[in-house]
Amino acid sequence: MNIRRAEQKDLKTVARLLEQVLEIHAKIRPDIFISGTRKYTDDKLIEIFKDDDTPVFVAEDEGNVLGYCFCEIQERKGIVNMKDVKTLYIDDLCVDESTRGKSVGRKLYEYVLDYAKSIGCYNVILNVWEGNDSARAFYDKMGFKTQKTLLEKVL
Repeated sequence: MNIRRAEQKDLKTVARLLEQVLEIHAKIRPDIFISGTRKYTDDKLIEIFKDDDTPVFVAEDEGNVLGYCFCEIQERKGIVNMKDVKTLYIDDLCVDESTRGKSVGRKLYEYVLDYAKSIGCYNVILNVWEGNDSARAFYDKMGFKTQKTLLEKVL
């Protein structure tokens, strides 16, 4: 398996995987997510792929993309009561549902962790939707700990 930056040639597969993620979220929160859609248009994906501040990594085997990890480099500077930090935010990590359980997600995550260290990040953060128990279990297994909790009251 090879992990590399996403390229325009990966567009169709990444779009299909984005649809898989959307469906998981739509089942958990149909009040927020619209089934049958995806997070980004093709044009937006190409723009994201080219941006060094939003690197997307894909795991491929024999030319087939098995999963992706959308990242965002964030920097907090100049806040009076907080230290300056550079953070890698994992916006989305997905492994094709036909490939889950074969360590693709772990390898993608480890690659991203090494990447974050190489560019001087202090930490790696992400969000998990409540009810996405398999994702939560995966991130717990990868050593993530709760940093803060976002609460909501639906009106």
